[in-house]
Amino acid sequence: MSVSVPGNATAGAQAGGGGHGAAAGGATSSVDHAVVNKMLSHYLLIVLGAVSGALLIWRVTTVLVRYVRTVTCLHNDQQRYFAKPSHNYSWFQRNILYAPIFSKRHNREFQISSALNVGTLPSRLQLFFLLAYLGTNVAFCVMTIDFSGPLGQVAALIRNRTGYLAVVNMIPLFLMAGRNNPLINLLGISFDTFNLLHRWFGRIVMLESVAHTVAWLVGNASKNGWSAAFNTAITVKFLMWGFISTCAMIALCIQASSIFRHAYYETFKIAHIALAILAVLGLWYHLDLKKLPQLKYLCAVCALWIFDRAARFLRVGYRNIGAGGTKTLVEALPGGACRVTVSMARPWDFRPGQHAYLYMPSIGFWQSHPFTVAWSDEAEQLDGEKGLPMDRHDVLYQKKTSVSFIIRGRTGFTGALYSRAAANPDGKLVTRCLVEGPYRGSHQLHSYGTVMLFAGGVGVTQAVPHVRDLVAGYNNGTVAARKVIMVWVIQTPEHLEWIRPWMTEILAMEKRREVLKIMLFVSRPRSTKEIHSPSSTVQMFPGRPNIDTLLGMEMENQIGTMAVTVCGPGALSDEVRRAVRNKQYNGAVDFVEEAFSW
Repeated sequence: MSVSVPGNATAGAQAGGGGHGAAAGGATSSVDHAVVNKMLSHYLLIVLGAVSGALLIWRVTTVLVRYVRTVTCLHNDQQRYFAKPSHNYSWFQRNILYAPIFSKRHNREFQISSALNVGTLPSRLQLFFLLAYLGTNVAFCVMTIDFSGPLGQVAALIRNRTGYLAVVNMIPLFLMAGRNNPLINLLGISFDTFNLLHRWFGRIVMLESVAHTVAWLVGNASKNGWSAAFNTAITVKFLMWGFISTCAMIALCIQASSIFRHAYYETFKIAHIALAILAVLGLWYHLDLKKLPQLKYLCAVCALWIFDRAARFLRVGYRNIGAGGTKTLVEALPGGACRVTVSMARPWDFRPGQHAYLYMPSIGFWQSHPFTVAWSDEAEQLDGEKGLPMDRHDVLYQKKTSVSFIIRGRTGFTGALYSRAAANPDGKLVTRCLVEGPYRGSHQLHSYGTVMLFAGGVGVTQAVPHVRDLVAGYNNGTVAARKVIMVWVIQTPEHLEWIRPWMTEILAMEKRREVLKIMLFVSRPRSTKEIHSPSSTVQMFPGRPNIDTLLGMEMENQIGTMAVTVCGPGALSDEVRRAVRNKQYNGAVDFVEEAFSW
C-alpha cells in the first residue's frame, strides 16, 4: 500500500496522510481531510466496540438467566415454568439467531468434487453483520469526498482514506485469527465464528489495500502516464514496500480461498503465515519510512500477533514440560479412526466441549491440529515417598491427567497418524505429542431440564463428555437435567469400538437409567443381525434418524428448557438446525452447534 501524493513520489507522505495541499485544494482542506480520516478510523473502532459491548450485555444476561434457572430447578423435577416458550424470543431464535440465509443450508459444504470444497454459508445473523460492516467501510471510504473535482484530487483523497481504514481493520483481523483471542470466552462466541469473521475482514483489508494502490496509480498516471506510474511504484523504496504489501495481501486472499485451503491445508498454513509476515513487514517499512501516523495501529497489530504466539508457546511449555513430560498412545481402531491418549505432565481441569491442538513431530513436524477432547481421567501417582507431609502444591503435582481424542484418518496429518499406528502388529503406536490447550468449553448444559445431543461419526467426542458430566451432576444434585438423550449416527457397528471403554464407564454410573437414553443409528449395516438393542435405555436402529420425529417425541414430555446440540457432518447439523427452528413455538428450546471450520 502507498500513501504518496499523485505526481510527486518524494513528497508523498504528508504528516496527516491527507494528501498534497495543492492537489487537495489548499492547506486547510488537506488538514481537514487528515482529521476526517483519523476520525473515521476511530469511528470504525467505536462501531466494533459497540457491537462487542452489546454482545457482552447479551452474554452476561444469558449467564445470569442460566444461573437462576439452574438454582431454581435443582430440586424441581417438573420445571413446567421453564418449558413454556416465549413467543417473541422464539420468533427471534427461529428467524434470526438460528436461521440460515435461505431454507436450511448453513454448515453443509459446497463440494465440486471429493477434492474441491468451496466452503459453507454464514448464518443469517452473521451475513447481516458482515454486510453492515462492509457497507460501513464503503461509506467511510467515500463520504465527504467531492467526486466532481479533478481526477488527481479525488484519487488522492480516496488513496489516503482507504489506506487509513485498511490499517485500522488489521487490528480486529489479527485479533480474530488468534487462538488466545480473549473475546471468545468474554463474549461466548466460538472460534469457528471468529474464524469466519477473520476471513471476511481479511477480504475487506485486501479490497481497501487494492483501492489504495489503484488510487495512487490513477492519480500518478493522470499526470505522468501509466508507464511512469508503475516505474515509480517499483523503484521508490517507500512505494515499493507498499506495493509488495498489497501484492502479499492479494496472494493471501487467493490462497486462503476454500478450494486451496481444503485441498492443500498443510501447504496453505505455512504459506499463509509467510505471506502475512511479508504483508506486515512491507506495510511497516512503507509507513515507517515516512513516519506516517498509521504506524501506531500497526504496532497494535504486531502486539496482538506476538501475544498470541507467546501465549501458545507458554501453554505448550506449561502443559508438557515437567514430571517426565507427556506420553502418548495411539491405537488404530476399526473404521479408519484412531484413539489418541495423552498422559499430561500437569493436571488439567477438564470441562466438556474443550478442544486442544496436538503437535506430533514424528508425524508432521511443526504442524498443529485441533481436536475435541473426548475423555479425561485423573489418577493419583503414588511413586513418591510415603508418609511425608505434603502441601496443596504437592497434592496437585501428584495428580496425573490423561486426555483422549478420537481422530478419523483422512488425508495429510490424520491419514499419516492412522497409517503409522495401523502398520504396527498390535495396532498401537507410542510416540511423543505436545498438547496446546485447553481451549473453549464455554457451552455448559447444567441449566437445561432436557438435553438432546446429536452426533455423527467422530462428532460423538463432543457428546460423550457432556453425557458423563450431566449424569454425574444428576447424581450429585448439581444440575437441572432430568432427561439426557444421546443420538449417535454411525456407518457400521464397528464404530462403537471408538468409545466403548468410556461408554462402559458411563453405563455403570449410579442412577444412569433414570436420566440417560442412548439411541444408535447404523446407516450402513451389513445385516439385520448386527442391529440389536441391549436394553430399553440403549437402543439401536438401522438407517438414518428422522430428526423431526425424535425431537417431537421428546418435546411432548419435555422437562424444563431443552438444549439441542449437534456435532458432525454439515448435512446432519443443518437438519438438526431446521428441526429446532420448526419446533420453536412448541416449547422452550435452545440450539448449540459445535463446528470447527478451517
